[in-house]
Amino acid sequence: MDTSKTSKLKIRRVEVRKIIGHKNVKNKVYNYEYFTLSLNLYIPRNIVERFGTNFIVIRDEEQGTTTIMPQKLAEERGIKIE
Repeated sequence: MDTSKTSKLKIRRVEVRKIIGHKNVKNKVYNYEYFTLSLNLYIPRNIVERFGTNFIVIRDEEQGTTTIMPQKLAEERGIKIE
């Protein structure tokens, strides 16, 4: 993705939150945890374990697309993050 060609590209950093919960079902307590971004966007555990908790959100207003990717992957692809 070449950021010099698109002027309406907004890039921001976000961090994954770890949600830990408990649920009681028929006198049993189940513990669960999952990872989420803002607006409750679910991030799979294996992605967080592989790339870490820092992600970037790329919003292209001209095309109307939003891309979420790990920061390490974005740096490998040459996307500049201010």
